[in-house]
Parts: sequence; C-alpha cells; structure tokens
Amino acid sequence: MDASSPYTFAIIGLVIGFIVGLGCYRLFSKGARDSAALKQTLLEREHQIAELKKSMSDHLSGIYQRLDNIRFEADQLEQQMTDEAEQWKLTSAKPSPTTERTQAIETDSRLDMPRDYAAGKNGTLSEDFGLKDGDQPEESAATQPPRY
Repeated sequence: MDASSPYTFAIIGLVIGFIVGLGCYRLFSKGARDSAALKQTLLEREHQIAELKKSMSDHLSGIYQRLDNIRFEADQLEQQMTDEAEQWKLTSAKPSPTTERTQAIETDSRLDMPRDYAAGKNGTLSEDFGLKDGDQPEESAATQPPRY
C-alpha cells in the first residue's frame, strides 16, 4: 500500500471521523451533561459540608472555652467564699451535698401516686380496677359486647 492510496485515506478518515464523533457525543449528549451537573452538585455539597464541619468545630471550641471560663470563675468564687468564711470564722459556710440529695429524695417519696393508677400489680389499664364481684348486675354484663 502506498501512502497516497485511497484505502489509506479512507482508514485515516474513518479513524478521525470516529474520534470526532466520539468527542461530539461526549460533549452534546444529555447523559454526559447530567453526569457533569451531578458531579458539580456533589462538589458543591461536599464544600458546604466541609464549611459546616469547620463552623461546628469553631462553635464547639467556643463552647469549651466558655465552659472553662465558667469553671475558673466558679473556682474563684468558691475560694473567695472559703476565704471570707475563714475571715468571719464561720463553721458551716459550705453546705454538704448529701443533705441536698436527701432533701430531694424525701420530696420525691412524699409524692402520692396519681389517682388514675390502679393499686397493685395490674397497672393503669386494668379493666377490673375498682370493680367488685357482686357490684355489677349480671344482666348488664351479659348485654355488653365482648371486648377485644
């Protein structure tokens, strides 16, 4: 085959035509545009997520800093209270935490059971709560439809 033969030109033309056609298909097809748009949307969302993570990290570090400041101020106030208690020679300047807990437990135990709770092990939804065997006439019990 010569370099100038018509077969050589035809093969080169087919290869170039195939490459041009493939490029046009990739550029102008709807699926390629959709996938490119999806990739762009995905990149934008990933960028937004990264910004949110960074802002949450900054926010949480600010909260930790504020908590540390509050703890430091509370320690300073406690130290000031103990110093003033020593200055005034007070013996019970610091309330014991156990008395606060026992007072809370006592108030909880004094609360009565709500009225809609049935006494015993049957609970609130017991159908026989408050009913006695002889209180209900037999006729009314027979006329009522069965409960499921």
